[in-house]
Amino acid sequence: MAAVPTERINRRRTVAFTILVSVSLVLMAISSNPYVREVQDGVGFAFRPIQGALDSVAGTVASIGASIAEIDRLRVDNGTLHEENDRLNVENTRLQEIARENEQLTDLLQLRAGFDYKTAAAAVISRDSSEFRRVIGIDKGSNAGIKEGDVVVAGGGALAGRVTSVGPDSASIVLLTDGSSTVIGQLVSNAAAGRVIGQLGGVLVMDQIDSGEKISIGDEVVSAGIELGAGVRSPYPKGLLIGQVVDVRRDANAVVQTAYLQPAADFDKLEFVLVVLDYQGGLPPVGEQPVDCNANGGSTLPEGEQPCQPRSARPSASPR
Repeated sequence: MAAVPTERINRRRTVAFTILVSVSLVLMAISSNPYVREVQDGVGFAFRPIQGALDSVAGTVASIGASIAEIDRLRVDNGTLHEENDRLNVENTRLQEIARENEQLTDLLQLRAGFDYKTAAAAVISRDSSEFRRVIGIDKGSNAGIKEGDVVVAGGGALAGRVTSVGPDSASIVLLTDGSSTVIGQLVSNAAAGRVIGQLGGVLVMDQIDSGEKISIGDEVVSAGIELGAGVRSPYPKGLLIGQVVDVRRDANAVVQTAYLQPAADFDKLEFVLVVLDYQGGLPPVGEQPVDCNANGGSTLPEGEQPCQPRSARPSASPR
């Protein structure tokens, strides 16, 4: 009973093998036929676009993958470059600021070297630029030898103002453009003198100039530094640059004329100043000053620059 199925299976295998061999022989015979080859070529030609499209799609997919990877790499590199660029910009700005400050300090040091007076350099730490006042604060005070009345100079030898109050490590300076500021100025071109008054708008007014004096646009004005007898002299040293004439007003019937000056220093941008420590201006000690600075026979300074004080029997603080 067991031998019957085995013979049947062997017989089936033999039949299948014979069929496969026969089919192979037939196909081999057919494939060498020119007509069959033409059919094969036709089928291949018909499917060639599809094959090309599939190849193109495969290539495109591979290219997209590579592009995505490249874009991601470029994004990372771009972010790194942006960070580095921002860092360099910040560093460049810092270096420019340092260079600018160094330039200003160098100018002040050169000015200091050519000065006949002892000075203290200070940085501006505050500003009061209201509609009524033009005052700045500096980071040095009495500990550096600064006292009330000291003259303050900006870069280029420009007169900036005077110290009005002092603390141990700070001081306040009233600028030339403050409405309360007055100094006697002198034209460099012809030594004509006049009173320079502060104006909150930024332009200085130089009035009481003799009408016979010639004033030209662009003329420079410096502090007159007037000195009179009995030790009376201007609170400001002679020759400090005040400004430049930008306009002139003349009245044919008046004996004086008025000039308008552009200040030599940009007071809104002052960062460093020199404080003159050893200039003694104004009135001499009380016991040596004139009896009445408003008396006709007394030694007086021009109006506005005159720190008038009557004779007093007791000592008083040094005039400002």
